Amino acid sequence: MKFFTTLVILLLFTTILPAQNKFTLSGVVSDGDNGETLPGASITVAELPGSGVSSNGYGYYALTLPEGEYNIRINYLGFNVTEFRLNLNANVVHNFKMKPQITALREVEILSVQRNNNITSDEIGVQKLQVKEIKNIPVFFGEHDIMKTLSLTPGTKSIREGNGGLYIRGGSSSHNLIMLDEATVYYPHHLLGFFSTFNSDAIKDITLYKGTAPAEYGGRISSVMDIRMKDGNNQHFGVNGGLGLIASRLTIEGPIVKDRGSFLISARRTYIDMLLKLVPDPALNSNTLNFYDLNAKLNFKINDRNRIFLSAYSGRDAFGVPTRMGLDWGNRTATIRWNHLWNEKLFSNTSFIYSDFDYNVDLFFDASTYSILSKIRNYTFRHEFQFFVTDRSTLIFGYATSNHTITPGQLKTIEGATVQPVKLQDRYSKEQVFFISNQITPTPNWNINLGLRMNIYDVYGPGDFYTYKNGVVTNTETFNEGKKVKAYRYPERRLNLSYIFDKKQSLKFSYASNMQNIHLISTSSASLPVDIWIMSGNNVRPQISDQFSLGYYRNFNDNMFHFSAETYIKWMQNQLDLKNGANILANEHIEGELLFGKGRAYGLELMLQKKYGKLNGWIGYTLSRTELKIPGINDWNWYPTRYDVTNDFSIVGIYDLSKHLSFSATWVYQTGNAVTFPTGKYEIDGVIKYYSDKRNGYRMPDYHRLDVGLTWNFKPKGKYESSLNLSVYNAYARKNAFSIDFEPDPVDPGKTRAVMTYLFSAIPSITYNFSF
Repeated sequence: MKFFTTLVILLLFTTILPAQNKFTLSGVVSDGDNGETLPGASITVAELPGSGVSSNGYGYYALTLPEGEYNIRINYLGFNVTEFRLNLNANVVHNFKMKPQITALREVEILSVQRNNNITSDEIGVQKLQVKEIKNIPVFFGEHDIMKTLSLTPGTKSIREGNGGLYIRGGSSSHNLIMLDEATVYYPHHLLGFFSTFNSDAIKDITLYKGTAPAEYGGRISSVMDIRMKDGNNQHFGVNGGLGLIASRLTIEGPIVKDRGSFLISARRTYIDMLLKLVPDPALNSNTLNFYDLNAKLNFKINDRNRIFLSAYSGRDAFGVPTRMGLDWGNRTATIRWNHLWNEKLFSNTSFIYSDFDYNVDLFFDASTYSILSKIRNYTFRHEFQFFVTDRSTLIFGYATSNHTITPGQLKTIEGATVQPVKLQDRYSKEQVFFISNQITPTPNWNINLGLRMNIYDVYGPGDFYTYKNGVVTNTETFNEGKKVKAYRYPERRLNLSYIFDKKQSLKFSYASNMQNIHLISTSSASLPVDIWIMSGNNVRPQISDQFSLGYYRNFNDNMFHFSAETYIKWMQNQLDLKNGANILANEHIEGELLFGKGRAYGLELMLQKKYGKLNGWIGYTLSRTELKIPGINDWNWYPTRYDVTNDFSIVGIYDLSKHLSFSATWVYQTGNAVTFPTGKYEIDGVIKYYSDKRNGYRMPDYHRLDVGLTWNFKPKGKYESSLNLSVYNAYARKNAFSIDFEPDPVDPGKTRAVMTYLFSAIPSITYNFSF
């Protein structure tokens, strides 16, 4: 109750301040070379320390000040600082077209950003990346990958090769909300997790919130990953791309009408299957293994107050072995957005969003052939306002509604098959949210961000809905179309506080509660898209988390070195896990295979980052623990999740050998994740069966790997620019365990041996990049 009282008082206070003869400076901050808007640009006033605003996600800003003369400064990563003198005696519209620095990125940062922004902002547990920041980091097969780069930062983990999921502050990969231009991407991986679905050539920037996202975000209990596509160059036509060993990409962009509209089309495809056709072995050259991505975007400025955006994504994988199996999966998204400026201080965005994900598994046997299908789809309407109240207060509020449809699984067979076809009933739900937040700077030393998000979730028919007790159906109810089955209401609270001791150090605190109504049921530790999405309902309650975070930030040596220490603790309710031996594929009673309990996660994240100069990079360390306590598992004792990794250590370094040549390296080390190994065995009809009496009671071997890269930027020839990247993934050929299986020892069948499988050792790659 105290929280709500404080929230109401602060919101009212910031909206009833007297005008005091104030005027508003507003406009859009953009890249002067290509017209791309610049979200997060800092607009400050030299005469008023502590005042200022940041441009929103569309580059728009509004700064309300008393009448007078001011020196306005605009900062943005990779661009020259822009300054101008303003005599403010009326409302002024001023659009800033910033000029990129032409020197190396590391030197750009010295001049172009507020170098202590990590100290002065209220953000805690937030990681921001621009694609140009990761272009020299060595990666798998030379494909620059924003998600792989994020996994090198504290609090964000990936586990072994073949598992592309990100595990953030004690959450599973399904606890992350991943959005591409506001549309949910349910399965963000290609090629069994070795690549993400995001083609870096089409991406502008990414912001990761590790548990404490603003109130306008929600729907997951661990993190939010907000990925924004480029708008397209509205000044001139351009082409860029890259040629690699297993994949190539091409991007075309240009103006529709100069300064008013632009388009972008970006495509990427692997050609592993084409290379396999060159192999003489029929067992290999007939296999299928490929993926593609296609990104497209249009935007047009109708007038000074209205602008529209249309963006779309389609990506798909195919993997198959003739006469044995086939697997294909893919995501599709589409977003239509309308920006409207009601007046100088009130900005709105209206979005219509579509997203879906589906997979299809074909299995071939002598007696039968069958296919397993699953799909999730949603339509969303979102209307958001941003009100720049004063130079020290910004109010964000809005409404969103989503209709979800899940096909949990279908089993299709051919005529005469020994397996009978199964069609599970689709499930339908509607999720509505109302949100409001206020970012306040009451004094130059204090930053406060208060937020409230009201989640209203309803499950609807048609369908048969079961009630279970100990996995047995005790009741069945049939609901007609549109009939409400179950309803949940939950207020999600957000609070960020930061205290700035001086220009070199600050202390920050945050609290966030989150609710999740879409759940992923998984039995595989590899990145295979054969898991099942289910909704909250009469058996499965929404997952809920409460996270507290505390962080200390300190800069050294004229802001060249940034140090941060963040600690968190998170409690989770209504956590899900499977019974031993559970079957989830095409199972009408999958909810009866689930067990429910609680979870907890806590950890410490340390990071030392060198931001500027010829040598830059970071050292990151995470000490963490994630555990569940669920009746029916491990005698109702706490046990680690399978993505629990106690120690995670990473080093990233990039060194400019010359103006055109740079060397980079990354080294990662993890203690083994929790895993279930057999504790005994028995024999049935001559077949050895293994059993375990302890869930996740053992650990995989420790994981470590060194990647190195060399990038040569060739001298430009007119408008044509190019570079060559050479890299080696796993340079010292460490044989990291992918899986460990148990089998009878062939020498002494009475004994059991453990057999480790690894995927590969050292992998060299070469990629040629170009633009004109």
